[in-house]
Amino acid sequence: MKLLIAGSGFIVEDWLPLTKDLPQIELTAIDSTKRSEEKAKKLAKEYGIKERYADYEQALKETKADTVYVAVPNFLHYDFVKKALEAGKNVICEKPFTIKYDEFKELKELALKKDLVLLEAITNQYLTNYKELKDKLADIGPVKIVSMNYSQYSHRYDAFKEGKIQPVFDPKKGGGALMDLNIYNIHFIVGLFGMPKEVHYMANIQRDVDTSGILTMDYGDFKAVAIAAKDVGGPITSTIEGEKEA
Repeated sequence: MKLLIAGSGFIVEDWLPLTKDLPQIELTAIDSTKRSEEKAKKLAKEYGIKERYADYEQALKETKADTVYVAVPNFLHYDFVKKALEAGKNVICEKPFTIKYDEFKELKELALKKDLVLLEAITNQYLTNYKELKDKLADIGPVKIVSMNYSQYSHRYDAFKEGKIQPVFDPKKGGGALMDLNIYNIHFIVGLFGMPKEVHYMANIQRDVDTSGILTMDYGDFKAVAIAAKDVGGPITSTIEGEKEA
């Protein structure tokens, strides 16, 4: 896989060190905003990325990469993914795919039409221990309660409280706890049990965005709760309770 990285933010910085264990990936190019050129230049030098761009359309046109890793703010996902697919590139997109479901459906149809790979960059459903967990759910008997909590104090929250609104806390740009951390909980639960019958979301709202919240999922015979927060920190927990003792 020859990869073009679209973005140079924290998620890219966290992910790049892992590539040393992925010999099948060739870091072909990185694209950033003009404002982040120096940062992208540093990353390119550190990780041996051959091509560097500060113009996404130019990058898509000139790069030899066959796959694009879209790691830009949420509200830009749709546009970046669509342009990559139209350019004939496979796409790995950070979560969530898009802000609007109709946008995702459009991207899915485009990928199918062009026979391209389109993946969301959430790995939990593909991990060996997750598959083993799914296979052994019957061991605990009928499931009754599922609870997940992903509370992580955001390093941008203090600035948010001062009135400096960055994309992760901007509701118009796909910000908030539900679209960020709770995505992981939802993937985990739906991957195991499918779609719930009813869903309700109770959120703590500040400056028109959910800084934390509780999502309840009614499966009829059992209930699930997914908690996520960017305004507090706490243990990350996942619990599945059945009629039989574990």
